[in-house]
Amino acid sequence: GSDIGLQKCFRTLCCKGPPPPRPEYDVVCIGLMGSGKTSLLSRLCSEATDNIVPTTGFSIKAVPFQNAILNVKELGGADSIKKYWSRYYQGSQGVVFILDSASSEEDLEVARTELHSALQHPQLCTLPFLILANHQDKPAARSVQEIKKYFELEPLARGKSWILEGSTVDNMDVVKESFGQLIHLLEEKDHEIGRI
Repeated sequence: GSDIGLQKCFRTLCCKGPPPPRPEYDVVCIGLMGSGKTSLLSRLCSEATDNIVPTTGFSIKAVPFQNAILNVKELGGADSIKKYWSRYYQGSQGVVFILDSASSEEDLEVARTELHSALQHPQLCTLPFLILANHQDKPAARSVQEIKKYFELEPLARGKSWILEGSTVDNMDVVKESFGQLIHLLEEKDHEIGRI
């Protein structure tokens, strides 16, 4: 008797067929050196983060989420590389900008300038932005509200779709949730274009 039960069970499994393919989106990830780009992305991919070195040039990671796969092109944050960022913007569908909430005034100033030029860049200006105020766990970290004010996001990014969230490498649930919001914006944009 138990045999039939098994067969029935097996058949149900087989008839389901493969799960529908998850949509893939190409996303560019930028931010100053030391803002935590590589660590966050490695954690999202469940890779070890103990021997991370500064990214020279760029690296691409396919980051799997429940309802989409993000092909994240992470650009190194060093000054020597930063000036070439825009060469890699082509084909991006979304932008992740990571900043160090606990960095010095000077660095925040630079980060703000970089974010502003990204938000205004012809290849990025219409795309959804996820801005992560990283290292929220450091004593010197500024709050998300402070960052929002300091980065003048309200006037600058009005009419754009952007998300600003705090993040720490130790709380990946929050980071995943933030990326989930980005995926939602990407999906909305997809529907608008009608590329379904």
